[in-house]
Amino acid sequence: MSNINIALIEPEIPQNTGNIARTCAATGASLHLVKPMGFEVDDRKLKRAGLDYWHELDITYYESLDEFLRINADEEMYFFSTKAPRAYTEMEYPERVFLVFGKETKGLPEELLKQNPERCVRIPMRDKLRSLNLSNSAAIAVYEVLRQKNFDGLREDGVPTTFEW
Repeated sequence: MSNINIALIEPEIPQNTGNIARTCAATGASLHLVKPMGFEVDDRKLKRAGLDYWHELDITYYESLDEFLRINADEEMYFFSTKAPRAYTEMEYPERVFLVFGKETKGLPEELLKQNPERCVRIPMRDKLRSLNLSNSAAIAVYEVLRQKNFDGLREDGVPTTFEW
């Protein structure tokens, strides 16, 4: 398991999960999927969005939110919500972290947010807009954690080693 973990609680849209899987593969983050999901894991749209990176993933499935929370009870989790008081950039993320996102139509359960107010964060955006796309939000979050760690483990210059001028 990676030090950076993205958890999707009851994701509904296969393309979002596929895009997040691709982000996980590109960054070395682990993906945690909590059922019920709005699609089957073999969904064509899910596979297409993740392209050919599925073999690069560390992925764990959970039957319920309760199971996910019980198994990962000792982990440091940050809960992303449009209702959170603090911006995601205000946090100093630990070496090992879980970035937790809710379903596209409802977000995370209110009770979970109320139980963890000090670890609820939001991605700032303009007033009167409901939310950002889930896959965009996950990418923003994982790259903030990586930025705080000086992109440790990623290519420093961003140039493929096989590229020649």
